[in-house]
Amino acid sequence: MINLYLAAAPEEDGHNPIFPIWEEIVVGSVAFAVLCFVLIKFVFPQMEKTFQARVDAIEGGIKRAETAQAEANQLLEQYKTQLAEARTEAARIRDEARADAEGIRQDVLAKAREESDRIIAAGNEQLSAQRESIVRELRSEVGTLAVDLAGKIVGEALADEARTRGTVERFIADLDTTAGRR
Repeated sequence: MINLYLAAAPEEDGHNPIFPIWEEIVVGSVAFAVLCFVLIKFVFPQMEKTFQARVDAIEGGIKRAETAQAEANQLLEQYKTQLAEARTEAARIRDEARADAEGIRQDVLAKAREESDRIIAAGNEQLSAQRESIVRELRSEVGTLAVDLAGKIVGEALADEARTRGTVERFIADLDTTAGRR
């Protein structure tokens, strides 16, 4: 088939279309060399700078992100530490408040006991004073009644005050000794 193609090709200038013309090869080679020179001298370095700038931006971004991540981790640790300290402080304050409340409660109870003891002591003193007053009144009445009764029994008046007092005193002393024996 190739033979048919070669045979069918026009032979106008004697050029075979399969083989290029040597002048075109030289011009194409020179153009290719100039194109390579321009690409190597101007375009590739510019592309390399652009790629390097992108690499630097990406690496710088990664470094900034790592730095920001490290800073965020540090701040998180500080926050956790502060939170733990705050919780410890809150627990301490709560314990102190409980202790203060218990102290106040104990103080109030102690004051109430003291006041109660004071009231009871005052009541006891008042009762003792009233008892002694009643005993004195009863002694004088009992003495008077005893003298009157003795006078009626004896048949003479025991009007002498000193004698009456002595008789009453003996009578009450006898009563006290009799009451003490029981």
